[in-house]
Amino acid sequence: HETPHYSEGLDLQDAQSILEVIPPASRISPEIEVELRVMREGRSGKGKVIGVNNEYFDLNNFQLREGRLFSNDHLERGGRVCVLGASVARKFFPEENVVGRQIKCGSIWLEVIGVLEARNISESAQANLGIRDYDADIYAPLQTVLLRFQNRGLVTNALIERENNNNNAGEEENQEEEAVPVNYHQVDRITVQVSGPDYLASTAEIAGRLLQRRHNGDVDFVIDIPIDKLNEQRKAKERFSIVLGLIAGISLVVGGIGIMNIMLASVLERIKEIGLRMSIGATRRDIIEQFLMESVFISLTGGAAGIILGVAVSIIIHRLYGILTIVSPSSIFMAFFISAGIGVIFGFLPARRAAYQDPIKSLRYET
Repeated sequence: HETPHYSEGLDLQDAQSILEVIPPASRISPEIEVELRVMREGRSGKGKVIGVNNEYFDLNNFQLREGRLFSNDHLERGGRVCVLGASVARKFFPEENVVGRQIKCGSIWLEVIGVLEARNISESAQANLGIRDYDADIYAPLQTVLLRFQNRGLVTNALIERENNNNNAGEEENQEEEAVPVNYHQVDRITVQVSGPDYLASTAEIAGRLLQRRHNGDVDFVIDIPIDKLNEQRKAKERFSIVLGLIAGISLVVGGIGIMNIMLASVLERIKEIGLRMSIGATRRDIIEQFLMESVFISLTGGAAGIILGVAVSIIIHRLYGILTIVSPSSIFMAFFISAGIGVIFGFLPARRAAYQDPIKSLRYET
């Protein structure tokens, strides 16, 4: 049998090594999870304290509802502070100003310095995507969790016992008892942000070799590359774009038919005017250009109104709900030219019909 390798598990030095050795790794966020009991003024319940740095909030796109994030002093010295998820704040601090209050996590009192905006992730989404309820977590600095709660990287009796069990594994091959897995990793998760999607696979491969070498050849970690999730997200965006394109196309056709009907009605109402113009020298081209210009003017007026309304709605959505909406100048110019094109396409038939009227019959026409 092979002699089992000794590994200290994932630790903060692994995270630092990835950041220093792999150039595409632009930012990194270690996480430590500690399950304990949370209490405050008679309210009690199970909860999780998540040890993080400030990069964690940026990488996961968290927004502060009130308060602030950790200062450098908190991160370096392990201050007794925390940032609450929305549901934790709502459960333990109903109808109160949360910032500055104290909450007891295990045997340690922490001061609340901030509250995060609610993520509102459904239970089905949590199960399908394999993510936890971020709103139910309490976030503390990494050093706070290591110094005051739990540091699985320290040499303890449990660690010595695990190593002894590994050394005696060869003598117990015939035994079928399953050992209870013990979490000996100092860090539960390391999130790495790369500088571009093209570096995902190569960064994961190099990180895997680096960690395996640091762990003495023991692969006691799993690297999760979100390529499948990114592909699903890309396909969902493509399907969404196709649906929006179809809706926009139908809207354009309906709008164009409306413009064509307006212009046909205008032609019927102005037959005498058309006959008069043609009798004094106007050519068919002049008549076509006149009605095409009117059709384009109608469509551009509607397009300008739509552009103004769209920009206003995007600003309102951003200010009310915090959803980032991007209105690029290219999209505005594209909408402008599409409006002009719709006017030309759907205005051509009425203009041609006006141009091919018989001048003599047009002058005798009675509405």
